[in-house]
Amino acid sequence: MQNRICLSTTDKKIGGVCGGIAQFFGFEPSLVRIIFVLLVLLLKIYPIIIYLVLWAILPTE
Repeated sequence: MQNRICLSTTDKKIGGVCGGIAQFFGFEPSLVRIIFVLLVLLLKIYPIIIYLVLWAILPTE
């Protein structure tokens, strides 16, 4: 397991943020994506802003 969260280069749909988070915590990437979509539906714009910030600041694997 990695010691830091990185953008996934192997399991990415848009930016690799959800894939990187899934690799770091040992979850299935699809589960992380479903949770992200649910958060967007519940909290509207805030998860999208957090996703974009993480996409900008996280290093690549």
